[in-house]
Amino acid sequence: MLNYYYPTNVAPTQWIPHTAVKHSMRHSPPKRQNRLPAISMTLLILGLWGCSGTPEQKSTEPTPPPVVVQPQKQSISLTLPHSEFSVQFSSAEHSLAGFDWMSASVALQDVPPEQLTADDRIYLGYLEARIAYSRGHQAQALAQLKQLTYAGMNGALQYRIFNFRRHIIEMSGDNLQSAQLADQILRRAPAESAAALKRGIWRDLQRVDTRQLQTALSAATEPQWWGWLELALLSRDSHSLANNSLSVWRSNNAGHPAATPLPGGLNYLLQQAPPLDKVALMLPLSGRLAPAGKAVRDGYLANYYAARAAGQGNYEILVLDMDNYESANTAYDDALRQGANLVVGPLSKQAVAELGTRLERPIPVLALNRIDQVLPATGSALVQLSLAPEDEAERIAELAFGQGARAALIVRPAGGWGDKVQQALQTRWTALGGAVTNSVTYTNQDEYSSTVKSALGLPASEQRARDVRSMLATNIEFTARRRQDPEVIFLLSRNGAETRSIKPLLAFHYAGNLPVYATSSIYSGIPDARDRDLNGINLVETPWLLGSNPGLRVAIAAGDTGSDNYTRLNALGADAFLLQSGFRRLQAGPDWLLRGNTGLLSMDPQLRIHRELSLATFDGGALKSQELE
Repeated sequence: MLNYYYPTNVAPTQWIPHTAVKHSMRHSPPKRQNRLPAISMTLLILGLWGCSGTPEQKSTEPTPPPVVVQPQKQSISLTLPHSEFSVQFSSAEHSLAGFDWMSASVALQDVPPEQLTADDRIYLGYLEARIAYSRGHQAQALAQLKQLTYAGMNGALQYRIFNFRRHIIEMSGDNLQSAQLADQILRRAPAESAAALKRGIWRDLQRVDTRQLQTALSAATEPQWWGWLELALLSRDSHSLANNSLSVWRSNNAGHPAATPLPGGLNYLLQQAPPLDKVALMLPLSGRLAPAGKAVRDGYLANYYAARAAGQGNYEILVLDMDNYESANTAYDDALRQGANLVVGPLSKQAVAELGTRLERPIPVLALNRIDQVLPATGSALVQLSLAPEDEAERIAELAFGQGARAALIVRPAGGWGDKVQQALQTRWTALGGAVTNSVTYTNQDEYSSTVKSALGLPASEQRARDVRSMLATNIEFTARRRQDPEVIFLLSRNGAETRSIKPLLAFHYAGNLPVYATSSIYSGIPDARDRDLNGINLVETPWLLGSNPGLRVAIAAGDTGSDNYTRLNALGADAFLLQSGFRRLQAGPDWLLRGNTGLLSMDPQLRIHRELSLATFDGGALKSQELE
């Protein structure tokens, strides 16, 4: 039988609800068993009535458009039209698949315009638009695609043009327009493409700000598009998800492409869930990692108390201090002995690896770190939720590419952290079609200036000047010239101090006009006047630090352990509760999506949760969101 939470070989346990939060610490006195009453009371006072996702402002629900029954449209064929120039077109396609726009241009240069059919001209224009996009000229590509139309256009060409146009729009960050275009494509898409299009629509809508969705819903007049928007908003309301609203939506939209199955794992919420009895929260609470463990605990329990205030979360939380156990396995065994049905934690990589290689794992684990090795498929599921910087590196690669950059310069610290972050960034960057023109490392502050100079090719420029002076035997005036090929700089610093020192050096060494992208590691989470030196840097940041769930943040700060030093770990704990609350949705596998406090969450086949973070920048020394509204 399959485990209730995720497909495994272990049968589910029958759960009976309890209502207490219990701390179990081996050899600890009884007085330490009840914790965080301040958070509980603060949440009740604030009246926080949500437990699943970011609290959003509610608006008056717009009247749905009248249902229009339309005749079924026939799916288009993906067969390209016959052409006398198919060899040239195929050669260009092959070159573009390898991001070789120059060879693609060469393949097309001898195609005679006067001999082209109408479909040939469309295909040629489409390929030229792809060449422009490969070079980073998005506006030109979109303008070319817009001109490619005529009444009898081949369906396969039309399908490629629409999909490519949508890809450009999506990469540029206009997710609402991308979703709407995909909805239009879906109406005539072949069956084999429909599932991917529906996944794309749902992901795009999950990226869109709630207020923007509400505005779009108010303006929507077409029933199918209206249904997508309504469902996207519904998915963000924990009360609606808990009160049969999904069934009502599906009943009212029986013919909608999102109705069967519901996207993002929502379909699994329609199944009867057995009551949860006891969750073991396994965290380090008294040793070296205690501050981090307490921050995760506070975020988790803040969401738990919010759920209790809303009449949900009616089960016992068993808090286990990992520092009181010899190993992760012994803590897990104690959780089993005390009747836990789910483990949240542990926090360290070593402990996660230990549970991951355990031969018998009767109950599922929601681990709070990510390990590199592939785990054996034994026992109940071990899902890995973390703040891995690799996710952020991949995201800044996507954002920079979407803005037209194609050639990158990477500046990062030497060592293991820099190695893994660069590897993640470079892998994603080259997969998109970008190139790395240079990559340099530094080990300490004394090397910052020389590293930046080397990255920009200034020593070579200075050497050329010395050679000219020597040859002419005169002291000519000279201004160093940096290399001109980089279009973007990825500054992969470990902290704000490094970045505040390096960013001004970029301008000093003639690279102040290049866009700079960084991960969230450059921001401590605490406003600092010195961050004026970071003005203009593009970074990715958690929704939590960009203003989501302000009520929970206030509640945590009011507790006896609240601290601004670990705000992202508060968000990690809050997301652990969200995942636990909708754990059965994970059965959707790669289709699963959740708007969390640490980002838009998805899952790979190894049950590792990946985060897609929001774009932000520093303006006047303050962190500000750059998301489209």
